[in-house]
Amino acid sequence: MSSTHHVGMRIREYRKVRQLSVRQLAGKLAISVSLLEKIEAGDRNPTPGLIAQIARTLKIGPDRLTGQPYMNGTESEEQVQAVIPELRRILLTYDNPDDLLTNPRPLPVLAAEMDHVTQMRQDGRYVPMGPLLPGLLTELTHVALDSRGREQQQAFWWLSRGYRATNSLAHKLGYHDLSLTAIERVRWAADRSGDSLMQVTSAYLKAGAMVRMGAYASARRVLEGLSDEVDRLAPEASLNEEQMAVQGAILLKLAILEARDGQPARAEHRLAEARTAAAFLRGDTTHYEMSFGPTNVRIHQVAALIDSGDTEQALARLREWGQEQDRDEWELPDGIAAERTSHHHIDVAAARLIEGDRHGAHHELAEARRISPNHARSHPTLRATAATLVRLDRGQDDSVAGFARWAGM
Repeated sequence: MSSTHHVGMRIREYRKVRQLSVRQLAGKLAISVSLLEKIEAGDRNPTPGLIAQIARTLKIGPDRLTGQPYMNGTESEEQVQAVIPELRRILLTYDNPDDLLTNPRPLPVLAAEMDHVTQMRQDGRYVPMGPLLPGLLTELTHVALDSRGREQQQAFWWLSRGYRATNSLAHKLGYHDLSLTAIERVRWAADRSGDSLMQVTSAYLKAGAMVRMGAYASARRVLEGLSDEVDRLAPEASLNEEQMAVQGAILLKLAILEARDGQPARAEHRLAEARTAAAFLRGDTTHYEMSFGPTNVRIHQVAALIDSGDTEQALARLREWGQEQDRDEWELPDGIAAERTSHHHIDVAAARLIEGDRHGAHHELAEARRISPNHARSHPTLRATAATLVRLDRGQDDSVAGFARWAGM
């Protein structure tokens, strides 16, 4: 395995470029020198929030530290990576698309196909999803621009979902510039859809990108404004299920933001608000592609604890909730989006590694791979955790090394 996949190594290289000592960078980050030394040595992986903080301090993008975009082998390169240039062209010509050789299919047909693409996105099935996007986006664009009235609004509504799938694909593959462009296109289409909640969703996606970049103050203002906007949309402050789901997703994003910004008490406050909202729902929902409900509140509670650095408490929560199921540890119920479930196992793997449970970390990574291999393979936390497991494996376990090879390392 090449050391170029070593996140800590990249941090050390950029630190030297900026002419900073370990002590100086640690001081700017408000972390201990020993922690930074462990990170640079590859013995400790930084959380996503810390990666964003380090990148901002070093005046680079987080992707420069994570090494994205990744090229993970023939299947990924040929089927997914190959559509990236075409998606760039489509996003550039969004309001002036290339001519079609034949008339676009009827909107109901395109909507059904986009619904299928949306499900693939939620399941993290990027390899089969990617090749479907260019043609579908092009057809929907022509229908949206050439139709009028209600049909035009509906076409823009479905087009905004297509751009959202494009954003997700670009983000997961590490093309963050393309992801940001796709988010702007979601907003452009949502503004023309006549659907206020779709407009809220588009702004929510932009706030999520701000969180990933460490722009916490800006993201907080956007998300709090969106929460107020959802309240205004509800007559007599009585939110319907769709509004409650979108509101809940906003609260969960705020919880993660506060955890990464070093505000655990604020994070818990947002989680408490989300738990209250989830209690009014009939289980977990995916309205507007926002995964929200009791299960997702718990997933985010664990993630917030991990992002806050309290990995011990995060794992304790899993054991506590497992007792409710007569299990050693909490298991997610069936029906949760595969990408969301895979992400949870990747988070827990990172926590187990920090707590010294390498076997448990490997098991969690394997679960993430089983549930959504396309999502897991492109996730920077999975790659960093797998790389550290290999470096710490004195016995040269073939299963650990084999997993790292599968991840393209």
